[in-house]
Amino acid sequence: MSEKQPTSDVVIVGAGPTGLLLAGDLATAGLQVTVLEKRAAESNLTRAFAVHARTLEALDARGLADPLIETGTTLDALLLFGRVRVDLSELPTRFPFVLITPQSNTERLLQERALKAGATILRGAALTGLRQDARGVDLDVEEAGESVRTHRARYVVGADGVHSTVRDLLGLPFPGESVLSSVLLADVRLEREPAETLTVGATEDGFAFLAPFGDGWYRVIAWDRSRQLPDSAPVVLSELVDITRTVLGVDHGLHDPRWMSRFHSDERQVPNYRSGRVLLAGDAAHCHSPAGGQGMNTGLQDAANLGWKLAAVLRGWAPDALLDSYQTERHPVGRAAVRSSGALLRLVLAHSGPARAARAALASAARRVGPVAARGARTVSGIGISYPAPKGAHHLAGRRVPDLRLAVDEPGGPQRLHEALRAGRFVLVSADELSVAQPWEDRLVTAAPADPHGKLRDTVLLVRPDGYAAWAAVDPSRGELRAALSEWLGRP
Repeated sequence: MSEKQPTSDVVIVGAGPTGLLLAGDLATAGLQVTVLEKRAAESNLTRAFAVHARTLEALDARGLADPLIETGTTLDALLLFGRVRVDLSELPTRFPFVLITPQSNTERLLQERALKAGATILRGAALTGLRQDARGVDLDVEEAGESVRTHRARYVVGADGVHSTVRDLLGLPFPGESVLSSVLLADVRLEREPAETLTVGATEDGFAFLAPFGDGWYRVIAWDRSRQLPDSAPVVLSELVDITRTVLGVDHGLHDPRWMSRFHSDERQVPNYRSGRVLLAGDAAHCHSPAGGQGMNTGLQDAANLGWKLAAVLRGWAPDALLDSYQTERHPVGRAAVRSSGALLRLVLAHSGPARAARAALASAARRVGPVAARGARTVSGIGISYPAPKGAHHLAGRRVPDLRLAVDEPGGPQRLHEALRAGRFVLVSADELSVAQPWEDRLVTAAPADPHGKLRDTVLLVRPDGYAAWAAVDPSRGELRAALSEWLGRP
């Protein structure tokens, strides 16, 4: 017999970075949110460590970027194949670098925000059943030491990783393949610091990667082509030392690992991120190789895209069909991450003569052709992501909006776009009189650009809560602006 639990607006399965960011967004919007996490305690297994520029912008729009940056090390360039330097310092963002910090730091800040906003996090809660109808979803949850209880939610989000229980209970396919097995992962200390902040090497024998966390600990990722073992095989430090020395020529005195793991890397993506009232995000929807460090970043941006849409639907400001745009916008991004990280991995692992020649040719082209490297930087960092816009829309529609400087009307008011976005609402940027927007003031922040004569002169810009342009127009009439606000924000 199961016991009924009070209804939540949204139940999120999985308390990783994706689920926690989404929980914080929904709770900030005033919704009742419950997070179910099967782990009874937080794990010290922290695989992700790279936080890219677009993710830092999303965190900045939640007041979390600066405290997270304090926990790690920033790099303004990436070295690929040991030859090609991808310069991040020229990215058009407040964060022209990649941040190296353990995933646990990101989770800690996101969890603190979610709890402060009123979200409930249940640990040791394993999902065992799921049924949905026209009005909501029932979830059977087995909690430690207690009988199975049924949680009722209006919507459910599966953010429970590669081995997603939500995805399995829905019976959704997860097509793809394993591309790399027996990858070693560890956090260690070094007797001798590397000459470069980020150390990457690849040979016919395998690859090795060293990245600093800034507190004396280093993340090591290594792969030995000649030593392929199942994930369950124990990892010994000598394995890491041997392959690191073979690939890099020096092992840097690896010692005192605080944890070690062996895993395999898959390339998979669920065909549809939505099944009725259940949606998938993060690794539950897509997984790919660690090359480029895009996994956690893609999941966090999934959550940023989905959160405001769920809030708009649940608050009655938008139709349920708005949730279909989550598939339209984020599925292509997930597919691109799978493909780009897979291509990079295959180039790194190339060992045949023709494959090595292709890698050398690509490296040479990237060195000689600046736009190639610049495009790579925008892709890996997420800065280059944009979403489809209706035919005939302003050229800014669907594009990421930079962190605009804003005019401050009152003490303590937002000085930048990302500060204005911290309310979790749309932001209307216009140098003109903004009284037309007053009926929507419960779901909209209005601001004027700090430089009314700058690039956005005469342009009125409506920015979505995830930092992308919903709508823009040059010198629109009050009627046109009112129509745009009604389309995006519903009836006032």
